[in-house]
Amino acid sequence: MVMQPLARDAKDSLFGHFARLGQALANPKRVELLDLLAQGERRVEALAKSAEMTVGNTSAQLRILRHAGMVESRRAGKRVLYRLAGDEVLDLVISLRETALARLADVRQLVHDNFEALDDLEPLGRSELLARAERDEVVVVDVRPEEEFRAGHIPGAISVPVSELEARVIDLPRDREIVAYCRGPFCVLAPKAVAILRAHGFKARRLEEGLPEWRLSGLPTESAEASEAG
Repeated sequence: MVMQPLARDAKDSLFGHFARLGQALANPKRVELLDLLAQGERRVEALAKSAEMTVGNTSAQLRILRHAGMVESRRAGKRVLYRLAGDEVLDLVISLRETALARLADVRQLVHDNFEALDDLEPLGRSELLARAERDEVVVVDVRPEEEFRAGHIPGAISVPVSELEARVIDLPRDREIVAYCRGPFCVLAPKAVAILRAHGFKARRLEEGLPEWRLSGLPTESAEASEAG
């Protein structure tokens, strides 16, 4: 069967729908909300706090993302929880980030100044972390806020939010290297944690990527909330 080309009005309508996604992404705070939701389901109040926005503005931006089919919500008792609509949305966010890094000099400079210049050692990749974890050579520390850890984390990771790290370094073992991870390759929490740990005499590095990339690659995750529900 020979496929007929799309009529002009159908093609215009199709590309118009594609453009809706671009319009939804044409706001830095909405992109940040997608990045936060890549960590797991969140309440609007938690999203507002992390993104340093008012609850009202956060709700308004989430409505735009939901209208574009990028965000979904569900009710859990009196709470409304928001989440990414699917892994294809996460793929889109990652592709946007990678394209910006490849094509925009300003982005490359920011990454160099805020991440690469701070790393005396190369960050660990997923494969190296898995191999070293199997040999019990590293301690994996999740330095994101506890709510994000509870929504999902690397199996065996310890939750030590970076805001608590100074007070809790005494609880960390010194006989193994500490590997800190956070939201992704451009998250500042892990580099900050590595700097704190090294200042206290620990051997520390950061994971090259974050939990969303870990999960998207097919590697397992754990959820404290799921464990408690079970």
